[in-house]
Amino acid sequence: MIKFLDLQKVTAKYSEEIREAVRRVVDSGWYLQGEENKRFESDYAKYIGTRHAVGVANGLDALIWIFRAYVELGVMKPGDEVIVPANTYIASILAITENGLKPVLVEPKLDTYQIDDSLIEEAITPRTKAVLIVHLYGQCAYTDKIGELCKRHGLKLVEDNAQAHGCVYEGRKTGSLGDAAGHSFYPGKNLGALGDAGAVTTDDELLAETVRALANYGSTKKYVFKYAGRNSRLDEIQAAILDVKLRHLDEDVELRKLVARYYIENIKHPDIVLPKVDNWERHVFHIFPVRSGRRDELQRYLTERGVQTIIHYPIPPHKQECYKEWNGLSFPVTERIHAEELSLPISPVMTEVEVKEVVEIINAWD
Repeated sequence: MIKFLDLQKVTAKYSEEIREAVRRVVDSGWYLQGEENKRFESDYAKYIGTRHAVGVANGLDALIWIFRAYVELGVMKPGDEVIVPANTYIASILAITENGLKPVLVEPKLDTYQIDDSLIEEAITPRTKAVLIVHLYGQCAYTDKIGELCKRHGLKLVEDNAQAHGCVYEGRKTGSLGDAAGHSFYPGKNLGALGDAGAVTTDDELLAETVRALANYGSTKKYVFKYAGRNSRLDEIQAAILDVKLRHLDEDVELRKLVARYYIENIKHPDIVLPKVDNWERHVFHIFPVRSGRRDELQRYLTERGVQTIIHYPIPPHKQECYKEWNGLSFPVTERIHAEELSLPISPVMTEVEVKEVVEIINAWD
């Protein structure tokens, strides 16, 4: 079996460093909000290129706290609108509705799967307060046009950077391109913890302070609660592990790109649409998505031949039961992507033999 992602092998690459980091935390007797958090937050902020990084419990919470902080600071209020790509993972939408804000869904481009920047301006209304871009599959969603639109209309630009750690746009890392960004360190991410973890990055000191308080029960000082917050803290063990893996992130991204290049150069099947990559700095291939009108047949074929694949994602947000008020909406491009997308195995631990085998099996598909 060629696994979609072999997390045992990924972790084994840095097992000695990880064991030492965990031992250090255990021996310290300090397991929350200690030196490991401070070190990782400092190192991650430096890596991303922002003044602040705030560790939180997971990537969804990172996005929730950004919007909640803007509400608490009076930048937004319930009922305000946030423009977001229609084809994103549901966490992007949940973070908006959790705060009583209204998601305004905008179609992506079919060739890049990123939000179509030519459609954003027509979606702006007097209630619009932000644009949430999602660097889906690891490809940069930011464009100069999006940045200019946000500035001209006075909108906050928020990044969902859950899938794009290490991605670069014009010399700047994703996660530093907007006003704030949410990051997920779910184990399968390019920078993955050994459990749930997340972070918010921003240059806005007041926003960072507010996020930190909200994620710590709303407390700005021990036993003093400015906000009605929640417990959403990054623990010391995960922070220490992430700091180890951060040192190897760029190397791992380059290994992913080697796999992606081989796929793109060698998969020749006429019924398969490969990812479009105009600039290799702007894609870190968290996912290698292909499309086919025979997607389900292709997945069965690959499974039968020992190649594990995943669909990202089978049901778009506007067709989910939890948002049944949207179920009658039509987003043809989004729906086509969700009906045709299939993710091939890709990771920094795939062997050359495995990559070639995947290609040979795909090219032999009838």
